[in-house]
Amino acid sequence: MEAAKFQIHNYVADIVVLDKDEKIVLLVEVKGRKLEGRDAKQKAISPLKSYLQNVRNTRVHLGQEMFAMLADLGNVDIFKWDGKKFSDSLISLETANILSHYDPEFSKKRILGLYLETLVEAWLRDLAYHWKSETPPATKKLAEIGLLQRLEGGTTQSQVNLDGDTLR
Repeated sequence: MEAAKFQIHNYVADIVVLDKDEKIVLLVEVKGRKLEGRDAKQKAISPLKSYLQNVRNTRVHLGQEMFAMLADLGNVDIFKWDGKKFSDSLISLETANILSHYDPEFSKKRILGLYLETLVEAWLRDLAYHWKSETPPATKKLAEIGLLQRLEGGTTQSQVNLDGDTLR
């Protein structure tokens, strides 16, 4: 099952964030374990890189500024796409500090991958349209790198099949 995620024409993104114009601005990879080191993080987002390098059909509408997020049990890292590769992590946020806002017991219980994905999506939706708080966690840091402005008024989709031609 995990191997299927590495096929370009059948890549399933954990979360896709569309801006208010329905263009993809953020692809999110969620890992239900803690990743250590820069190399492990770059490897974890390599399917996103492969997908973006191979998108050619105009039915996939990418935003002018593209970002990737890698969320694991330790950190949430955000990368920027330059058209060929991802930057090093622009910001790294402690996962528990962000997601305990949506589950106060986050640090006290075992978190499985699907639940982690649900909490990350809740945070992204809060950033987009403030369903829980006026100032969601990390608002200022995301604004500094230009991601917050792209998220505002947007929407999220989870478990999205990106087949190389279209967003389904």
